Amino acid sequence: MSVIRFLFLLFAFFGVLAGCTAAVLMVVVILRFPPLLIVVALACWMFVVVLRKVGT
Repeated sequence: MSVIRFLFLLFAFFGVLAGCTAAVLMVVVILRFPPLLIVVALACWMFVVVLRKVGT
C-alpha cells in the first residue's frame, strides 16, 4: 500500500512542478511580448463579463 501512495505522491509532485513551470514560462513570454499582455487582460475582462451574464 505504501508503494501506491508513494507513486501517487510522486505523480502529484511532478504535476504541480509542471504546472508551476508552465505558469512561470507564461509570465516570461507575456512580459517579453507586451501585446500578449493586452490580449490576456482583454480575455480576462471578457471572461468576467461572461460570468456576470451567466450568473444573473
